[in-house]
Amino acid sequence: MRTTSRTPDRALLRDAAAIAAAMVAVGASFGAIAIAYGLPSWVPFAMSAAVFAGGSQFLAVGLIAAGNPVAAVLAGLLLNARHLPFGLAVAGTVGARWRDRLVGSHLMTDEVVAFTLREQDPARRRRTYRLIGVTLFTSWNAGTALGVLLGGATGDPAALGLDAAFPAGLIALILPSLRDRATRTAALAGAAVAVLLTPVLPAGLPVLCALLGLLAVLGPRRRAPGKVRKEEVPC
Repeated sequence: MRTTSRTPDRALLRDAAAIAAAMVAVGASFGAIAIAYGLPSWVPFAMSAAVFAGGSQFLAVGLIAAGNPVAAVLAGLLLNARHLPFGLAVAGTVGARWRDRLVGSHLMTDEVVAFTLREQDPARRRRTYRLIGVTLFTSWNAGTALGVLLGGATGDPAALGLDAAFPAGLIALILPSLRDRATRTAALAGAAVAVLLTPVLPAGLPVLCALLGLLAVLGPRRRAPGKVRKEEVPC
């Protein structure tokens, strides 16, 4: 009985360790790029601790280096607008107290939400959310520190294929959910919308527009079982 309950936890720890390793590498690239742009060493540390949003941090550093901090803030808000539906999906897991909501919202990332939603048991969801959130926050900040210390030696994560690690991990996490036909239809429709709009919309908007995929499964309302139209009543 004890072994059975521990098996999923070991699998979860293994998955968390794998994605954390990729997080360290990408975080190191962020720290190195921030230093290469000539920003003070405290800036990447402060951003990784206070913002904790990988894509937004890369975007913001580039805009700040270009001398446009206002655009950096606005672009970050736009890119992270996808966290609004994420928050609704995991609201019951994060907790009802303000302290839990504050910490939980700060730890919320794409990977944390994906790991959490694959769990069915509420207790396991809460445990998974905290474990993955703390693991990724720690590894991202450790990677940032490594990048700052090593400077430009870490290079571009895309050259090593590490930029594909997070999308690949997320696809693996959502595969079990795609067994349901309605979910699969909405996901494929949303993905198609996002891909088509990526060349023409600013970063962040295609992800939000992917929510239009839900329209693919919103058909006319079914009639209540007890309600039968007049012409369907047998003579």
